[in-house]
Amino acid sequence: MKIIDLEPGDRRLDTDLLPVLRELRPHLTAPLFHEVYGNGHPQGLRFTAVYTDDGACVGVAGWRIVDNTSAIRKLYVDDLVTAATARSTGVGNRLLSHLEERARAAGCHELNLDSGTQRTGAHRFYLRERFDIVAFHFAKPLDPQDG
Repeated sequence: MKIIDLEPGDRRLDTDLLPVLRELRPHLTAPLFHEVYGNGHPQGLRFTAVYTDDGACVGVAGWRIVDNTSAIRKLYVDDLVTAATARSTGVGNRLLSHLEERARAAGCHELNLDSGTQRTGAHRFYLRERFDIVAFHFAKPLDPQDG
């Protein structure tokens, strides 16, 4: 397996990464993904892809390093997905290990992520990977303001 970062403008974002990412985020169109990455990259958003030896993209992580008052510095995983055809083959473990190494090298005190309450299979995986459930995540949808 080969793990690489893909920068904005890399053609593999569309051909390789986005199809895998859409397994987790089906609402993402190519234009919307490019808009999000274009806006998020200056804020620290990065995408890392896992490739098999034959060149197939089988895993994706969207992540960023965040400084805040609770963790001081952490690597936050926005997205973590293994292609359905490659689940339970070690891709997710390798990707998390890679991100953990990166977090340690950046002086992070935590590696963390949120996972939707309905994703029980993912929760089993994160618990196996020695993540703890440490908080509730609250969200309030906002309607765009008129005028």
